[in-house]
Amino acid sequence: MSPARTRFAGAALGAGTLLLTACSGTSGTSSASHDSINYALPANFTPNWILPIGTAAHLNTNNISIANTLWEPLIAYDGSTGKIAWNKAGSVATAADFAADNKSVRITLGDRHWSDGKPITSRDVQFWYDLIKANKAQWAGYNPGKAPDNWTSFKAEDDRHFTITFDKAYNPQWMLANELNSITPLPQHVWDKGGDPKQVWTFLNNAAKNIAGYQKDALWKTISGPYAVKSFSTSGKVVLTANKKYDGGEKPGIPTVNLLPFTTADAEKNALRSGSVDYGYIEATDLDQKGSFTGQGYTVKPWSGWAITYMPYNFNNPAMGAVFKQLYARQAIQHSIDQTSLAKVVLNGTAVPGYGPIPQGQASDFLSPVQKDNPYPFSTSTARKLLTDHGWSEQGGVMTCTEPAKCGEGVAKGTKFEMQVLSQSGSTVTDNMMSAIQSAFAKTGIKFSIKTAPVNSVLSQTPQCTSGQSICKWQLSFFGTAGSWYFNAFPTGDSLFQSKGGSNFGNYSDPAVDKLISASTTSSSNQAIQDYSAALAKDLPVIWLPEPVYQISVMKNGLGGFSQDSLANFHPAQWKWTS
Repeated sequence: MSPARTRFAGAALGAGTLLLTACSGTSGTSSASHDSINYALPANFTPNWILPIGTAAHLNTNNISIANTLWEPLIAYDGSTGKIAWNKAGSVATAADFAADNKSVRITLGDRHWSDGKPITSRDVQFWYDLIKANKAQWAGYNPGKAPDNWTSFKAEDDRHFTITFDKAYNPQWMLANELNSITPLPQHVWDKGGDPKQVWTFLNNAAKNIAGYQKDALWKTISGPYAVKSFSTSGKVVLTANKKYDGGEKPGIPTVNLLPFTTADAEKNALRSGSVDYGYIEATDLDQKGSFTGQGYTVKPWSGWAITYMPYNFNNPAMGAVFKQLYARQAIQHSIDQTSLAKVVLNGTAVPGYGPIPQGQASDFLSPVQKDNPYPFSTSTARKLLTDHGWSEQGGVMTCTEPAKCGEGVAKGTKFEMQVLSQSGSTVTDNMMSAIQSAFAKTGIKFSIKTAPVNSVLSQTPQCTSGQSICKWQLSFFGTAGSWYFNAFPTGDSLFQSKGGSNFGNYSDPAVDKLISASTTSSSNQAIQDYSAALAKDLPVIWLPEPVYQISVMKNGLGGFSQDSLANFHPAQWKWTS
């Protein structure tokens, strides 16, 4: 599952003199020998997790990409080949045969081996399966009723064949792209310490918390992917080295891959200008400088993605949760978001407005007319009227509830419409967007204050919570303009917007929406997901925002042989120096 690109911003990272810190250990020169490549990680998106099982505090796309490079997925369903599909070259499985009734699937494994020479078998897949079954509540990919709940049995036929049975019939494409693709065969013979899956889970997660130990811990040496970890710094720099024992279909073309963290986009741009980054990025505000980069031997190419961008509400916040639960209040907020101007001015035309839960940057059959047509166009006068019609009046420049009977259940008299967002630090574009939104809210009479922190901190400080918990003081969170939610191929909302979904940060819950989400995973018709699209475009579980491209890539001429994955993962084994 990709959170927000958590390029935060999820898939993904800090300021000032950090360029030195971020790039410590590098030579500061480009990879002219073609034996290595310097890849710039998104600003303030420090990799911090090696275990190929995500938890809520580690939803960073960089983590996912690195883990998939070390331990290949059972089924790599991604956009790395230029279209979203099953990339069999980067998968352990070679076939997935669904039963005629779509209630089970028989998987065939390739003739593959771990880096220590042991064969990859059905037992390694079952090891993952048992871990997830026993510890599903701690798995970030868990959504009640979905995997592993809807997988009723795992039956190994032999070392290279097994069958997973489901609780009912499912759309094979959805099952393949959104559930089976989450499985990663794990080295059971090395990682299974004692056999009890709960104890093993604790052991593995505790080991994964020790970032400084990644380089030497024997646990992380037995791999199946094209690269191994050579070093992994707590400051975020990761060095990968080609796995000489790799016997899969994506042979690494570059021996050494340096993944470089940056605390600000400006620091990364300075590294580009100095030539010490081979594959980096610029912000939308820098497009007028495109010529200066192409003149230095770079190619500038937008990396578009299959994603949505939004700010989650915390519906359980003790101060503002009751206000957020009022649909009219959310409508007033959405009417105050000038998406067209944000996309055109702040994001320099590199974004498209997004009005609901289905990506709108790419054409699809999933988008409803309701979402496409924008049910809440920008109008601060409309927003103000919604509030005054429901018992609010402006006092000292801020809307205040003066008629609680109209304000809604739980909204006390004297409540001020004041919201605070915890937003990604280190990005000028993100800062500009938050400032523009703040100005628009002021015209509506909503006070909007902005607090910033590195993306990983935003993720850890804005978790799912109950109103009585001290961690539940957050009201809104924003993972940055590079922090969009990147979907699997089928843009279902089970993780984001289904009740108790694993990445439903603000605890949004609507039984009718739950039914629509469930229907979208079983029906072969697109009507179900279009109904879901329409419902959430109207009900506003979050603040919808423009969807920017994942990044505007700046690549050294001669680097090629790959497509930029629209699911926002990077695939080092596909990178090649062609000249």
